[in-house]
Amino acid sequence: MSDFVSILIPFKNTSLYLEDCIASIQNQTYEHWEAIFVNDASTDNSYDIVKAAASKDSRFKVVNNKSKGIIAALRTAYDIAKGNFVTRMDSDDIMAANRLEWMVTKLNRYGKGHIAIGKVKYFRADGVSDGYARYEQWINGLTQNGTNYSEIYKECVIPSPCWMTYKEDLEACGAFKPNRYPEDYDLTFRFYKTNLVCIPCDDILLYWRDYETRTSRTHEHYAQNYFLDIKTKYFIELDYDNQRPLTIWGAGYKGKTVAKLLIEANVPFHWICNNPKKIGKKIYKQPLLNFEFLSQLNNPQSIVTVANEDAQRHITEYFKKKKMVSMTDYFFFC
Repeated sequence: MSDFVSILIPFKNTSLYLEDCIASIQNQTYEHWEAIFVNDASTDNSYDIVKAAASKDSRFKVVNNKSKGIIAALRTAYDIAKGNFVTRMDSDDIMAANRLEWMVTKLNRYGKGHIAIGKVKYFRADGVSDGYARYEQWINGLTQNGTNYSEIYKECVIPSPCWMTYKEDLEACGAFKPNRYPEDYDLTFRFYKTNLVCIPCDDILLYWRDYETRTSRTHEHYAQNYFLDIKTKYFIELDYDNQRPLTIWGAGYKGKTVAKLLIEANVPFHWICNNPKKIGKKIYKQPLLNFEFLSQLNNPQSIVTVANEDAQRHITEYFKKKKMVSMTDYFFFC
């Protein structure tokens, strides 16, 4: 049928959570799907759990990863996917019962060139941390309005286990071919690059499990330097205007990392800050200038790497007074 959904689900040692994940897929109000589970060298009984589900319901499939790691697992699943709609799922999460139906309905209504996303809800046995609660509130606010790309340089703005798009559109984005981590953030930038339009959503469609050994907490590929690599790469490719002077605002860890990446890419920049202890000093042979230097530049672009939220608000007000526009004139990298 034309509205068939392929759900791609890598897994590794998630036996404690797999039955909940499987049950949430079986309980979907939409029935036309296949769930392709890819075993990424599990050492527990995860494979047996999925195999048992597949023996009872032919819509479940389980295969072994052709190589190693989550990107290879996604490729393995994608290579055998039959659906004209493709979505992802993490093996430790839970779908809301209407998730697939909501996404298929919206994609049929809006057509190709769109991506369906849903609100998320974190849960954890001993309570969700303030950081994850803030992230949930932030990403859901963007999703509610479909304005996810407006803050794409801050953090990953599309939850990796809660999107769906036409297979043809996913293919146009490069699907899972690039070998870049964090893979979900890289794919989000490619959605942005390909101009896939986010469909607004008011509903919680995914329950996102948090626990200490979750991959995004423990794997080196999800460390901050990988995020900054991705941000800087796509900024240079998609939003940097080499006819305009560029500034970095902030000289902490993130500012230094971005500066180093720009130097390696031969992208010239001015470095500004509002820390009197740093103004006048040089880092990487680059002088740190007072932020008011920005007023001397003709039509500049700015990358802001200042993490303090109060400082960010002051910086935003400064840009507004200068009639500068977010995602055109300035970009928050944190």
